Amino acid sequence: MAKKMTFEDSMTNLQQIVEDLETGALPLEKALKKFEEGVKLSKYCFNKLDETEKKVSLLLKDQNGNAKQTDFFSDDETFKDE
Repeated sequence: MAKKMTFEDSMTNLQQIVEDLETGALPLEKALKKFEEGVKLSKYCFNKLDETEKKVSLLLKDQNGNAKQTDFFSDDETFKDE
């Protein structure tokens, strides 16, 4: 059974594909296959980011369903409500 690829794995693979294509050393058929794989990975990553954004938006709603403004401070990883 194949292991489900994570977002991070997908990004790593996508970066490798870009590097491979940038060299220009691949034959046309291999480059096309790499490009197609890159497009699929890009769509997967975009969908995961979109899904995550929606989850975060839901988590930031108050009990009435209204979105509340929250600033994130990455220095100490705490949230500050406006």
